[in-house]
Amino acid sequence: MTGTRALLTRSDLAPLARAALGPARTLTAVTRLRGGSKKGVYRLAFDDATTAIAYVWSPDEDYWDKSDAADPRDPFSHSSGLDLFTASYDRLSALGVRTPRLHLADADRAFLPADAAVVEDIPGDSLEEVLRRDPQAAAPTLARLAETLEAMRACQGPGGGFGKVALVDNGGVTRGGSCERRVTDGALRDIAEIAVRDPRAGAAREAFEDAVHTLAGDIAPRSRHTLVHGELGPDHVLVTSDGEPALIDIEGLMYFDAEWEHVFLALRFGPHYDALRTPGLDEHRLRLYRLAMHLSLVAGPLRLLDGDFPEPGPMREIAESNLGQALRLVGA
Repeated sequence: MTGTRALLTRSDLAPLARAALGPARTLTAVTRLRGGSKKGVYRLAFDDATTAIAYVWSPDEDYWDKSDAADPRDPFSHSSGLDLFTASYDRLSALGVRTPRLHLADADRAFLPADAAVVEDIPGDSLEEVLRRDPQAAAPTLARLAETLEAMRACQGPGGGFGKVALVDNGGVTRGGSCERRVTDGALRDIAEIAVRDPRAGAAREAFEDAVHTLAGDIAPRSRHTLVHGELGPDHVLVTSDGEPALIDIEGLMYFDAEWEHVFLALRFGPHYDALRTPGLDEHRLRLYRLAMHLSLVAGPLRLLDGDFPEPGPMREIAESNLGQALRLVGA
């Protein structure tokens, strides 16, 4: 990782590491793992060969524009923070869904000038890496991930509500009226944003807007919302030594339409999605959410590139690929 922002050092993280794993171990090295854009993810290595992972939520570790961060009532507002993490961890743990085990959550900032947590370091590869190397070897993990998704789909929000787990589980009420209304409004905002950034999107603006309104008009009301990760690509699934899937980057966990999850799964798992496919999804929601997802994956990366994100190439590729998909969906 490159960039002008200062990374945390071993001396910075030593007090947090000691509190999490005890004074008998000495922290010998830290490595910031690549890819994080909302929080710092550091591997902690100790003198007895033990390792752990530290999550750090601070402005220096977050490359996004956080103008929407203050409204937890928006299910798609900035999904970053210790409170979101612990609420999501508690919900998944209660459901029996595997995630890296939590060693310490420091909401009092006793060890760093930022919220932080230390979790289990699951050795091995992500599901993305296993699928790339040996798809056949990944088949049992995919089957278990399908079971995980079904368990999450069976978990409804209290009172039928939708929104961030941290909000809904504490009796809060989400803005937006319905999942489809929130997705529609977000898609229209994304269209307006990307239309001024890319001439191809500008030329297709009317086609995009007409398609969103038409697809939204086909959707019937729904009162049942279930647990979704929200960004469950194979890079957000670790594979344990016994082949169990362990979900990471869980701060975006929410009660929402399962179709939103499955549109993202289909996009990210590609030819491997058939192992995760489930019956009974609403085709009208799938069509709207597919277009909205592509639009979001153009607007979000372009917004991130306005700042100093240190790995711009992959973000440009994501935006370009998804713009092409969105244009094809509306025949533009």
